[in-house]
Formats: sequence, C-alpha cells, structure tokens
Amino acid sequence: MLTTIDKVWLQSYPKEVPHTISYDESCLHDYLRRSTEKYPNHEALHFLGKDITYKELYEESKKFANQLLSIGVKKGDRVAIMLANCPQGVISYYGALMIGAVVVQTNPLYVERELEHQLIDSGAKVIICLDLVFPRVQKVRSKTNLEYVIVTSIKDYLPFPKNVLYPFVQKKTTGIKVEVVYNSHTIAFKPFLKAGTTKEVEIEMDPVEDLALLQYTGGTTGPAKGVMLTHQNLVVNTMQCIHWTYKTTPGKEKMLAVLPFFHVYGMTVCMNLSIMNGFTTVILPKFDIKDVLKTIEKQNITLFPGAPTMYVALINDPTIKDYDLSSIKACLSGAAPLPLEVQQKFETLTGGKLVEGYGLTETSPVAVANPIWGKRKSGSIGIPWPDTDVKVMSAETGESCEVGEVGEIAVRGPQVMKGYWNCPEETAQVFKEDWFLTGDMGYMDEEGYFYIVDRKKDMIIAGGFNIYPREIEEVLYEHEAIQEAVVIGVPDEYRGETVKTFVVLKEGRTLTEKELDQYCRKHLAAYKVPKYYEFRDELPKTLIGKILRRVLIEEEKEKLAEEQKASNE
Repeated sequence: MLTTIDKVWLQSYPKEVPHTISYDESCLHDYLRRSTEKYPNHEALHFLGKDITYKELYEESKKFANQLLSIGVKKGDRVAIMLANCPQGVISYYGALMIGAVVVQTNPLYVERELEHQLIDSGAKVIICLDLVFPRVQKVRSKTNLEYVIVTSIKDYLPFPKNVLYPFVQKKTTGIKVEVVYNSHTIAFKPFLKAGTTKEVEIEMDPVEDLALLQYTGGTTGPAKGVMLTHQNLVVNTMQCIHWTYKTTPGKEKMLAVLPFFHVYGMTVCMNLSIMNGFTTVILPKFDIKDVLKTIEKQNITLFPGAPTMYVALINDPTIKDYDLSSIKACLSGAAPLPLEVQQKFETLTGGKLVEGYGLTETSPVAVANPIWGKRKSGSIGIPWPDTDVKVMSAETGESCEVGEVGEIAVRGPQVMKGYWNCPEETAQVFKEDWFLTGDMGYMDEEGYFYIVDRKKDMIIAGGFNIYPREIEEVLYEHEAIQEAVVIGVPDEYRGETVKTFVVLKEGRTLTEKELDQYCRKHLAAYKVPKYYEFRDELPKTLIGKILRRVLIEEEKEKLAEEQKASNE
C-alpha cells in the first residue's frame, strides 16, 4: 500500500480538492432523481433549440424503463445504444440503468463486422439505434441475440419546424432515405416511449458489484473487449471530476456535449457529470467548427471537454475572433496528447482554462489530470485524482521505478474496472495484484507529476534505441506551419525500424520536406529524426478526433507488401 509519504502528488493538490472523498453507495441513475428533486424545472438538456427540464427527463427515463420491463428486459440483460448525441441517448441510458440492465454503448459508425462482434459478444437483447444505421443493424440481426430493435431519428426531439424539415435535409446531406418497416419486434421510439408509465422503478441493486456498462475498447490489439464498469466505478469517477472542477456551481453551469456519449470520456465528463451536478447539457450531434463557435457564444457555454484535435481545429479557424467565447471557464482535454501551443492559444482566445487529463476506458476513464486552477506543468498529464494511486513499474523487474525513470504506468483506485467481459485470461494479464497495467510508458517527477512518453506498443526500437513517437510529435506541433502530426515506426533493413512522420499543414502555409528535416535535426537527437516525411490533407481519426495511428501503420504494411510482391515478379 502506498503511504502518504509515497503520494508526493498530494502536496500539489489545490487546498479546495480533498485527498479522499466519501462516496455513498448509490447507483448512477439515483443522481438523476436527486437532481430532479433539487432542480425540477431547470433545463437539463438543450438540443438544437429543444429544451428538456430535469422533471421531463426523469419522467421520460422512467417511461422508457417501464417499457423495457414490459417487453421482458430484466436486471443484468444487455441493452445496446447506437446513437449520436441526442436526448434519446440520455433517456435510453438512464432508463436502462433504472431496471438494472447493462448499457452497451455502440459507435454509430461501426461497420457490420464491428457491430456483429459487439452484439454477439455482449449478448445484447435490445438495441436502440438511429434510422440511418438501421440497415446495418438489420443485416447482422439474425446472427445475434437481439430480440427488439427500437428505432429513432434525430427529428424526434427537434422543435417545430426543424422536425418537419429534417428528413429533407437528411436526404440532401446523406443521400439516404431510410424506410423502416415496424412490427412487434421493430419498434418506433416515440410511440414506445409515449405508452410508458412514470411509475417509480424499484429494482434491488448492489452499486459495488452490479454492472452499469459494457464499454468496448478500440480493439487495437485484436477484437474489441467489453470493459465491465460497475455503478460504483462510474459514480466515483464522476464525483472525482466534480471535486476537480471545484470552481463550478451546481445547477448553474452549461456543459457543451459534442464529445460522443458512446465514448466513455464524453459519457462521464459530459453527460454523467452534468446530470449529477444539475448542469444544463447543451448537446451537439457532431463536431462542426461553426456550430461549436456559435453554440458557445449563444448558449454562454462554461464547460467544454474535448479532444486536442477539436481545439486545434477551433484555434486555426480564421473566424474564431468573430465570436465571444469569454463564457468558458474550464476545458478538460483527453483522448490524446495536448500540444502546449494549442493549450496556450486556446486560453488566450477564450480566457478560460484548458488542461490535459489522462485515463482509459478501464479507469472510467479519468485517473490523472493537471489541476485546472492550480499548478500545472507543460507536457505533463498531471497528478492522480483523489483516492487514486499511480506508479511507474519497470518492464524488466516489475518493481517500482525511481523518479524520472521510464516504465509502465500502473493505476489503482475505485474507478478501475471489474475486468473484461468473458475474458478472464486477458483480465489477468492486465492486473498485477490490484494494480491495473495501462500499457502506457511514462515517468514521474519529484513532485508527483506524471508524463507519458508513449504507448508501450507504439514505441519504436531503431538500432537499439527506444524512440517514443509522442516526443517527436511534440516537436512537430511547435512548428508554426504544422496543424497536425503523427509518427509511426516502419521497417528498416539496417535499423530494424525507423521513423516516419505524417503532417497536415495549416491552411495557406507551405513547408518542404527539406525544411522540415532541417527543423527536426535542430530539435531532436540524430537517432530520433524521421527518415520519411509525408504531407497529407487530413489524417484518419475516430469520431472524437483521436488520430488513428494504427490505420497509418496498416497502410504502410500494405504498401510494403505490394512493393515486395512487385519486386518478386
């Protein structure tokens, strides 16, 4: 057990943040009821002009819960939600939790193969999906345990006249007009919900043991695995977040929710945090620069969690100075490293604070973050949250590393997952006693601030040297002409591996390969300088804007295979 002396990071806590928090043993959905009792007529959700109060949200969630019971969904059954950010997603989520069901958040961008794997693996009995993705669900339906498909549309919660115009806009922008044939097992969301009762749902649950969520990992090292998160895991992480954002006021803040709720980061830091604290959640179904800027100004947004690529896009938009963004108090950046230049420019433009945090799906997700209104360090992911222990472990010995020594980051705390769904061997591999092994390489400084040097599997070994892509990317982001950059290792006959970098230039800027190479040689040790440079108009990304390094690696492998095939012919 770590002693207080070991937890040197506690000395860097702002005085307003407690070292430990008292958590009551409540289920996550209990906090929706509590916020409704405190703020019944306060705006809970704002969606493209549609307002929903806490009382209305709670009643809609109860209706959905009772309707799930009416079609035979029981405690422990898995309920998949395949929606973009919209009120239906919040209603379905809390309604399912009320009856003890386990939510399976499902990315609407999944192709049939990914969707089929997740539905089969989770054994989901019901899925709530958008009409746009219904054809994909139909194609895999017979191979799964799905008994019911509940279909909704973005227009279902749009105000008049947007709800009337939406089908035409949808057909024009997507080229898709979906026709759903409804029957007893393919159900329309709105009438299904309308038929429900607002009777209180009383299901006995154990917050510590009962699952609230199966959140599937990205599957970068094989098929995606379902991370088992309990009610307590999610409640704890949300409460930790509340204490970290201590300058916010319950019932007063406006949270911009453009991070997708189907991602654990958006789900905890946007949706659950807002509901627990009585905030107004201003929902956008997708990230669009102009929509975000307009919404911040019009709605006086105070909290805006996001991913670095979102902030990069905003600060590089030439019209940003035309908008008043001064309402922003705090932004917690996650999902990828936050370049210093981006942080500084965003804070200058808004007057708010932007800090980097760190976590994984397996930690619900946040484990470490820089103090928002306290001491923060450039390049650091920050210090562990209350009740969270973090250490660096030697890859060779498994023992704790010395200060400044690079090893694997390990986390222990009440927000750490129960394990992987139906994967006991994989679960055992990522736990050393009660420490969760993150797979990230990093180190701790003398004040308890942690630094990530890279993913364990992303480390490049070139000529015997360990090269961490993140370090090179930080240097690239400091170049005034570069908007985005990512570094990968590619095969090399002499060094085993060597460095290749992909860059996207800022609009209107030019940069030659020779100029970029000279810049890198000036700022990096010779063995870290990329051997190959590739300029692109855009980089492959997830829906939350995380650059997909693995896609670029796969592209390089395919390119190499084609070259070898051609040389053999």
